[in-house]
Amino acid sequence: MVEKFNFIESETVELKSSLSEWQEIIETISAFSNTKGGTVYVGINPKGKATGVDIGKRTLENLANDIKQYTDPMVFPTIEVLKINERDVIIIRVSEYPTKPVWAKDKVFLRVGRSNQRASAEKIRQFIYKSKTFKWDHQVQQKLKLSEIDTARVKVFLKKVEEERNTTFEGSRSVEKILEKLNLLKDDGLTNASLLLFGKNPQKHFIQSEIRCARFNGTEPINFADMQVINGTIVEQVPAVLNFIRRHINVAAQITGEPERKEIWEYPKEALREAVVNAVCHRTYEDTGNVQVRIFDDRLEVWNPGLLPENMTVEMLRKAHRSKPRNELIARCFYLIKYIEQWGTGTNRMIKLCKEARLPGLEFLELSDCFIVIFMRKLKMRKTKKTRSKTEMKLTDIQKKIIQYLEEKGEVSTHELVMHLGLSRRSIQRNIKQLSGIVKWTGGSASDPRGRYTLAKKH
Repeated sequence: MVEKFNFIESETVELKSSLSEWQEIIETISAFSNTKGGTVYVGINPKGKATGVDIGKRTLENLANDIKQYTDPMVFPTIEVLKINERDVIIIRVSEYPTKPVWAKDKVFLRVGRSNQRASAEKIRQFIYKSKTFKWDHQVQQKLKLSEIDTARVKVFLKKVEEERNTTFEGSRSVEKILEKLNLLKDDGLTNASLLLFGKNPQKHFIQSEIRCARFNGTEPINFADMQVINGTIVEQVPAVLNFIRRHINVAAQITGEPERKEIWEYPKEALREAVVNAVCHRTYEDTGNVQVRIFDDRLEVWNPGLLPENMTVEMLRKAHRSKPRNELIARCFYLIKYIEQWGTGTNRMIKLCKEARLPGLEFLELSDCFIVIFMRKLKMRKTKKTRSKTEMKLTDIQKKIIQYLEEKGEVSTHELVMHLGLSRRSIQRNIKQLSGIVKWTGGSASDPRGRYTLAKKH
């Protein structure tokens, strides 16, 4: 209702008549992020009257994408639509950003009174100096008390550390002293990491720490067969996610002569575990998105909010590389319970396990603001009705797109496929290899820049 709102511009309130003022909206988001936060009302004129905005199917999505594209670091405000005087008004709520400065394109803005002002070079240098050592998981929540921590969860963790590392935790075993020793309690304040690892209700503080798991019918994320939102601490979430995956993939039993049978998962369990642990441990928690596990007929995907660390590429993950944990406190605790080993060998181990399981491929992708691991399912071959000497292959989505592009263009180079699909050269060549008999190469060697791919026959 109107009386709940005070439509007067101030240090924390900005009014915009329409989305055509999107550049000024971006500048205001930068200004709010660099000061005390604030709210932008779109569809309210300078006099405080609700004029409304037209809301189309993708209006809010496009607005969120513009904000992400033109702010650095990317800002993820809360965006909603409210009816005010029977008119649609977009409300953008912006929090003060923990690391400053936040840029709007190539400029930095500050909120001063009712206006946005360009930050001076000296102010920008001050921001950068103060933010040099910032890590999200180190951030302290001064207002939260030790009562937010679940004592039982701390004790379970401590027991697991002693079992996995064959050691005894020295010193006081009080929750306070344990958290201090793990650097999870600083200046009598709880760190973000402590709440994710041992909080009574982590999602109360960080809703983005939910993990969303889904089994889809077919090969597109359209029709759900099953879906589960997994809450709890990030330590507990890992086995819970693996339990969901187990329910929706083929699992065989192998008799080993031991009292218990050995389970053989369709996708290597340890490789899946590595992907889930990496997503939980190394994700960008400033991003309001969730870790997602998507299971399809032909593949399994693990989506991780945030891109790879600076100076690290997807190609490097297939080679020897050093560990660059984004969340150091979380990584340290995961190391203590052997969730990770901190040697930068996790992705290499995943590749090795998938090869041993004879999976057709393991893909690492960066898409928009997400890092994705894709486990490709074994291709099913079956005899065609026309002849018993030929086989019909179940194609992945990537392979279908390659064939579709070839049908449109007639012939294409490897580079053209890389640019069209947004995949690495290695990924393109791996998928082409699996399309032997359908796609053929014309030219010299595989590295010949004059060579082209064409379809061997119509499909």
